[in-house]
Amino acid sequence: MSQMTPGSLFNSIKDYTGFLVGISRFRFWIYTGGTYVIGYTLAAKGFTDFLSPAYYIYLIYFFFPANVFIYGVNDYWDEDTDRLNPKKGSREHMLMQSERRKLRNSLLAVTGISVALMFSQKPQEAILFIGFLFLSYFYSAPPLRFKERPFLDFSSNYLYIMPGVFAYSLASGSLPEPIILLAGYCHIAAMHIFSAVPDTEYDRRAGINTTPVFMGERAALALSAAFWLILSFITVYLTDLHPLSFLVFAYPAFPLSVLFFERIRIERVYWYLPYVNTALGGLLFLALINHKIFHWI
Repeated sequence: MSQMTPGSLFNSIKDYTGFLVGISRFRFWIYTGGTYVIGYTLAAKGFTDFLSPAYYIYLIYFFFPANVFIYGVNDYWDEDTDRLNPKKGSREHMLMQSERRKLRNSLLAVTGISVALMFSQKPQEAILFIGFLFLSYFYSAPPLRFKERPFLDFSSNYLYIMPGVFAYSLASGSLPEPIILLAGYCHIAAMHIFSAVPDTEYDRRAGINTTPVFMGERAALALSAAFWLILSFITVYLTDLHPLSFLVFAYPAFPLSVLFFERIRIERVYWYLPYVNTALGGLLFLALINHKIFHWI
């Protein structure tokens, strides 16, 4: 019986870590982790809030394990249809049959971590946390499988806002104002619809009835633009017409440019969205920190 050498152990850990990073779609980590940071910063009452160990525990959780769970569940239940998706194997990890057991064990491990975290949560935090896990799982998993139900597909993507709502509750014990929750819904709805449009023909052939399949591509792009326009006006209003807030109008420019300019292809424009999200999210974080410091001093 051969013994594992330090070198082979290191390679095994490296390979497994690479597998998890591939499954979790690194470029999308900011969607959960960044939302968590923004939500916590909005509710923080002072510098000492950022010294809490709980802040860093959930910061790590929502950046990495949460994304292993979201996209791992997605890949586990979409293995058959993913083979027809041109994004898989080129821009995203293609789950192989030989990897299903490894993925299942990874999902069980993240579930175990999630359950362990609930033992230290207050009732409101636990409800929000369970809500996040529920939406993350049943977006892809049967019998609910929200991703195949028009309008529920983008609504269930509120799962990406839940880390921010959870963080707000963690820092303050309360929930954000309804207008902030509405802004989050508009953003995630628009983003999901826009990202689903490039897959319309593929989804139609695969029998997946998404909102763009149900409405048609142009109507879906118009709905995406409408949601992002509502977000933009809310943002400008909440910041009292701050000049930087007008940058948020970059979001509706994405679907509107595809609608009105034939030479602009959504298949290419779509891949710039994570960079815009990261840049504008970073600006929002810096603006919040600047505003908070002024009140904390």
